[in-house]
Amino acid sequence: MTLNKTSPGIPGQFNVAELGNDSIGVVDLKTRKLIRRLDGFRQPQGIAYDESTDTVVVASAGDGTVRLLSGENLTPAGTIELGEDADNVRIDRSARQIIVGYGSGALATIDPTSHKKITEIPLKGHPEGFQLEANGRRIFVNVPEAHEIAVVDRRTNTQTASWTTQDMRKNFPLAIDEVRQRVLVMFRLPAKLGVFAMRDGTGLGVVEACGDADDIFVDAQRDHVYISCGEGFVETFELQGDGYVSIGRLATSPGARTARWIPEIDRLVVAVRATESEPAAIWVLRPMTERNLQ
Repeated sequence: MTLNKTSPGIPGQFNVAELGNDSIGVVDLKTRKLIRRLDGFRQPQGIAYDESTDTVVVASAGDGTVRLLSGENLTPAGTIELGEDADNVRIDRSARQIIVGYGSGALATIDPTSHKKITEIPLKGHPEGFQLEANGRRIFVNVPEAHEIAVVDRRTNTQTASWTTQDMRKNFPLAIDEVRQRVLVMFRLPAKLGVFAMRDGTGLGVVEACGDADDIFVDAQRDHVYISCGEGFVETFELQGDGYVSIGRLATSPGARTARWIPEIDRLVVAVRATESEPAAIWVLRPMTERNLQ
């Protein structure tokens, strides 16, 4: 599953890309109910909401398409063919563009108004987790096949730097700490959290973490970092001095590695896969007064 922050214009609702069901689910956190499900997708991987056009954007790996759903009713509004393996989606609010990772190595920029691909930014391998700098023009991209973190200038649409991951492999989730000017990257082989200086990629530290990580988030209010892992945990790290220290693991379920931090409601939501005895579910986790999640 992949989760985006909210459904269009409705507080407390958000959309879930249900890869295993080839569908999109709309969930209400307040009532804890599935409101509706939209079928007809092929392995939906990435999902995001563009406020400027009131559009939900869905990238599907199965057919390489990006589909646009408009308004509260999620009316089909267009399809962009990218070619193959459409994956993560981000919204560049300042430029009013949609950015999608796909294929054997590229980021596509899409105009949400004209529903057309504007440009393609080549990379050295398939892009996994990537994030946009809020107060600048860079995109930081995990490219595990190239053993690097790529730095892209989203004005010139070119890669401007390559940060080697040395002997660490399978760098999938990535987060940015804008306040401290750091890029946080989770590696699966070995299972470690790597910290890099945003300025030039200088390594600032490495610490062991849970395995099979898929999402990482910065809780700026508490100086915490949350990492969701398919090993069956959400692990919380706390900034202590210049480094990060694990302060606890919350058991979830094996394979439950997709999550979303929603600072507006101060909650972490985790997608839990179905088992033989339990259906798929969304867990809502609340930061405790003291330190960890509950």
